Amino acid sequence: MDRKEQVVSNLIWRFMERCGAQLVSFVVSIVLARLLMPEEYGRVALITVFISVLNVFVDSGFGNALIQKKNADNKDFSTVFFFNIVFCILIYIAILLLAPSIASFYRDKTLVPLIRILSLTIVISGVKNVQQVYVMKHLVFKKFFYSTLFGTILSAFVGIIMAMQGYGVWALVFQHLTNTFVDMCVLWITVKWRPEFYFSYTRLKEMFFFGYKLLISSLMNNIYTNFRQLIIGKFYSSSDLAYYNKGKQFPYLIVQNVNTSIDSVLFPVMSKVQDDQKDLKKMVRLSIKVSSFVMWPLLIGLAAVSETLIRLLLTEKWMPCVPYLIIFCLVCGWYPIQTANLNAIKAVGRSDIFLKLEILQSVCGIALLLPVIHKGVWYIAVMFLVSSILNCVIIAYPNKRLIGYGWIVQFCDVMSVLFLSIGMGIVVYLMGYFVGNIWMRLFVQVLTGACIYLLGAAAFRFEAFCFIIRILKRKLLCGRKK
Repeated sequence: MDRKEQVVSNLIWRFMERCGAQLVSFVVSIVLARLLMPEEYGRVALITVFISVLNVFVDSGFGNALIQKKNADNKDFSTVFFFNIVFCILIYIAILLLAPSIASFYRDKTLVPLIRILSLTIVISGVKNVQQVYVMKHLVFKKFFYSTLFGTILSAFVGIIMAMQGYGVWALVFQHLTNTFVDMCVLWITVKWRPEFYFSYTRLKEMFFFGYKLLISSLMNNIYTNFRQLIIGKFYSSSDLAYYNKGKQFPYLIVQNVNTSIDSVLFPVMSKVQDDQKDLKKMVRLSIKVSSFVMWPLLIGLAAVSETLIRLLLTEKWMPCVPYLIIFCLVCGWYPIQTANLNAIKAVGRSDIFLKLEILQSVCGIALLLPVIHKGVWYIAVMFLVSSILNCVIIAYPNKRLIGYGWIVQFCDVMSVLFLSIGMGIVVYLMGYFVGNIWMRLFVQVLTGACIYLLGAAAFRFEAFCFIIRILKRKLLCGRKK
């Protein structure tokens, strides 16, 4: 199997895994949103701000170092495995002690047991982390499909049953906990790698010099991203935070299906061609074009049908999340440029540039955020959009020198897709005024949007559209031959 076929094959498995998991999670979130109140969602969101930040330490940057290292062997993997477990246990002990202080910060003492139980996901993630890295390093993403899907389905039953029995916020807590635990168990069953009883401080130190910069970068990015939720949770109500997060959930469903799939496959493959600038540039450019081609119409279309969708699926009590949903659709559309450029920088081993970019992004983002903190949650979300577009320029800038692919050319590469998507979105939105029945309205809007976009892409012969058609034809022919 050549490199392109290997990328496509693993991308398909990763995409199937993401789609399957997110489809189940999406259905479960709808059921739970109908059973639970926004305030209960908001309380869990307050906790996940801290857990999300601490989960960065689970990887500690060593996961990326293992993937990037050309000659990584079992001793390297075992060293990182044992380090992760010990480190995660220490983090969990710290959370146990700090839980009352975190609850006091939010002026809600009932958060203490929730924090202590939900934080167990950090220890569980530490146990499965190296298994995940092994899957990514060796491009066997089929393993992710089984572990993620099984964990998501089982945790869905746990969450729904507990919600129906009146456990409230605990239904969400145990849903998250079950998902992580089952995911770990299935990975350990399906992935053949096992650690040997070995630990090398020298090897850890060697990987640390590459990984620590990515760790600091990820930590800064996570704190910066979750800083908005922390601010909303502190200065506004838990309901405001719930509407903000629920508005983010729908666009991020698309990001996790498309962009995350490309991200997880692209970095290991780019690392294999890190010395070939021309080949690396082609991969980055194709990644941006294909992921933008898929993501922009889905996001613009979602924004166009947002009111109909929220009223239909989540009921009137969640309608305040619609403005945030629209903003986050525009935020997520720029992620393909950021993801592809960051993967290229990591692949060539320039974690120093990666760290500098993260610092610059965080400084600019906070500078945009501070003036609007007290003006309202909507202004906080709008500033997130502004900083997201600015981040594309910041992240893409170094790759003009590294791979000869600057931010101006990158923006030009996605403009045709963006304009077609916007035109499609306007027509889809206007169609909503001509159909009365809410189910029929959504069906007509989705069908109209799909027809307009696909016909437009075919008429203008977009490169990404032609590439996808070629791959599908090749897979179809291979299937027939077998």
